[in-house]
Amino acid sequence: MRKLLLYLSGLLPKKMKKLLLSIFIFLQSPVVHAFLKAEFKKPDGSTNWQHVANWSAGILILLLTTAAITLFFTWRKARKANQELREIRSDLELRVQERTTTLDESNRLLKESNQLLEHEITQHKSTSARLRSSEFYISDILKSMPLMLIGLDKEGQITQWNKCTEDATGIKPKSSLGKNLWDVYPTITISPNQISAAIEKNEATTIKHSQPGQYYYDITIYPLREQNEPGVVILIDDITKEMLAGNMLIQSDKMSSVGELAANMAHDINPPLQSLLFDLRSLQHQLTNSSLNLNEVESNGDSETLKILLEGAFEKGESLASIVHNLQDFARGRSSRKEVSNIVNILEHTLDLAGDVLSVPTQLQFKDINIERNYQEDLPLIPCYVAELQHVFLSLFRHAYDALSQMEQEDRKPTIKIQMLVSYDDFWIRIHHNGLGLSNEEQMYLFEPFFRKNSSEVKYDSNKRLSFDYFIITEQHQGQIAVTSDLNVGTTFHIQIPIK
Repeated sequence: MRKLLLYLSGLLPKKMKKLLLSIFIFLQSPVVHAFLKAEFKKPDGSTNWQHVANWSAGILILLLTTAAITLFFTWRKARKANQELREIRSDLELRVQERTTTLDESNRLLKESNQLLEHEITQHKSTSARLRSSEFYISDILKSMPLMLIGLDKEGQITQWNKCTEDATGIKPKSSLGKNLWDVYPTITISPNQISAAIEKNEATTIKHSQPGQYYYDITIYPLREQNEPGVVILIDDITKEMLAGNMLIQSDKMSSVGELAANMAHDINPPLQSLLFDLRSLQHQLTNSSLNLNEVESNGDSETLKILLEGAFEKGESLASIVHNLQDFARGRSSRKEVSNIVNILEHTLDLAGDVLSVPTQLQFKDINIERNYQEDLPLIPCYVAELQHVFLSLFRHAYDALSQMEQEDRKPTIKIQMLVSYDDFWIRIHHNGLGLSNEEQMYLFEPFFRKNSSEVKYDSNKRLSFDYFIITEQHQGQIAVTSDLNVGTTFHIQIPIK
């Protein structure tokens, strides 16, 4: 029995072992032992094995039932513990996986950060190199600039002093940087008030400093707008050579215009003047060969001839006076401002003037030329210089008159066609004549100035040049003038003037 209990106790849990141990101790007590001995003994003193077997079986069943129940609850507890362990394991695996993923992402981000950092370092090195190169480049530009460049802060302290400034003043940059401009360069023609005004207004200021005929300077003060501290840059440009060359060019243009006007005036005055001189010579000849006695002059029939010569001289003198008067009107009519005028009226007035100025008794009369007009309706008024446009039209009519005078009369009727129209924002004027056309060389030099160094090389009549008219149209009216010509068909002048 004892061995059986020990064997079972080896199979049972700790609590069951304590229970069996307690039962075993209980059974070993004298009272229980005496009770069991009395219970399991027969009256004759022999052992009642049937009772022993029943008691043992009951106790064994009880123990087995207790053990089964204990094992069942232990199994449930173990199963629950295993389920919790599995959940803990799954949670741990999930956490490990998440931690691994986090670490991988952190490693990836760290690698990317390292790569970006390396790229930034590379870019920084490249930017630093470019910045140093740019600084050297800007420094070289400042040193190589043909202008005097001086940088100042708001206090008038020098921050830049380039090579041209050093050459002009004889002052080294080391002796000027960080010092007051007017202490270093007291003869400069700029005042501190001008520097302060440029900074306050935040706009560039230009100052002209010159001694006519000797030197010319353009001084520009630029305020620095993108800097934290206000300051200015002073540029001093020596434009003496350019101004002297420009003045020479202006004088050349003036001489060209004067030469052309003189040629045109001589061309207009020469025919009536020659006719007048011819009549006066004829009158002198008649008076020399005739008697001084008026009665004898009348008897010889010379009086009528003298009257005709005097009348012709009077007419030609009036023609000369008319030309001079028109030139005076042209000179008085010049204005420095444009006037809104009717181009048709200007051209018609010029046609009337051409009839008086351009008629030569021995040649074609301008009034005999057929004038065909083709004017668009409702032509607008445009701003223009009236006297200058009148001069242009008169020059073109003179050109047409000379070409028509050279035409054989039997070939075709002398005609001048005038067309005026508006196309888009431009006023167009076309003047065509069917006289002798221009050669290619004449068209090439038509708008060239009369006064040219190599004018002797160009065999072209200066009276026919239209350079002054070209200047009036292109420079004064911002328009265009062109010519198309054929020797056998005639010539057309195209004038385009902006309306606005």
